[in-house]
Amino acid sequence: MSPSVLPAFGLKEESMRIEPFGSGLINHTWKIIAPDGNYILQRVNQEVFHKPSHIAHNIRLIADYLQEYYPEYKFIAPLLSSKGEDLVHMNGEGYFRLFPFVGGSHSKDVVKTPDQAYEAAKQFGRFTKLLAGMDTAKLKITIPSFHDLSLRYDQFLSAIEKGNSLRIHETEEQIKTLIGFSDIVREYEHIKSNPEFKLRVAHHDTKISNVLFDAEDRGLCVIDLDTVMPGYFISDVGDMMRTYLSPVSEEERDFEKIEVQDDFYKAIAQGYFNEMRDELTQTERSYFFYAGKFMIYMQALRFLTDHINDDVYYGAKYPGHNLIRAKNQIVLLERLMEKESVLATYQP
Repeated sequence: MSPSVLPAFGLKEESMRIEPFGSGLINHTWKIIAPDGNYILQRVNQEVFHKPSHIAHNIRLIADYLQEYYPEYKFIAPLLSSKGEDLVHMNGEGYFRLFPFVGGSHSKDVVKTPDQAYEAAKQFGRFTKLLAGMDTAKLKITIPSFHDLSLRYDQFLSAIEKGNSLRIHETEEQIKTLIGFSDIVREYEHIKSNPEFKLRVAHHDTKISNVLFDAEDRGLCVIDLDTVMPGYFISDVGDMMRTYLSPVSEEERDFEKIEVQDDFYKAIAQGYFNEMRDELTQTERSYFFYAGKFMIYMQALRFLTDHINDDVYYGAKYPGHNLIRAKNQIVLLERLMEKESVLATYQP
């Protein structure tokens, strides 16, 4: 990071300490410790977000809406530069934004208790509920087709046809399994054409680290709004299920450790319905369990597609990394579907 960024926000580097912050893998983040208070500085990853100005537009739109209608809501809006900009561009270095650091708050990398899952789900539900009156057409698309399952399935089929022939042969079992679950895609296509499913302001990245907690482990607000776009509720709920339900992550190689914890599922449902019960249509509520299948299946497709395509998207930290991830997600999907008769009827 160049010190030349800081004066654009009225900060002098010689009077502060700068240190890396957080565990995010997309944007570069630093904590700025200054005499007058602390800040969070981020450089937007343009390899992922090709138009950072779209992100700035969305966050400012949301900030203005919440300030007008729900000023009591804790929304962490970016601080303006000396020139009144949300986003500062530095030649050769990229785009930067500065946020106030929320004192007394903390984030988590892993969901460890049902209470934490409940608090996170409640915060993501509240975020969408408060923005229910916003015109989603005004939001920019920051990652085109991000959660378009139909597209991801088509990419998977294309990889089977054109990808690495050796890897295709070695993954015949996984390919057959995922094709066998293609009814999940047909359900998604039904959702897109069903007026009972509403496009709402969705976060699209509801892992636990995107929630701030207070000292008592109560949720304060959601953060990291780069992927906020119009979307269906299944994106946010599904991502919570994918990342909260199992005690191990998508990186786990011992598949015996993968399980679906019923109390975490119920906590997600309780937290989300606590805020969104009256916003969701009856048809949407009936698809709550499907949200988990939707997101886990899509991630399994994406990991196996990348493996077959020689790891061009996610990369690989070791040989077969994306294949392990794909197998992991297939097992998680199977574990979830085994409990469909029990969990799908749960409505808090």
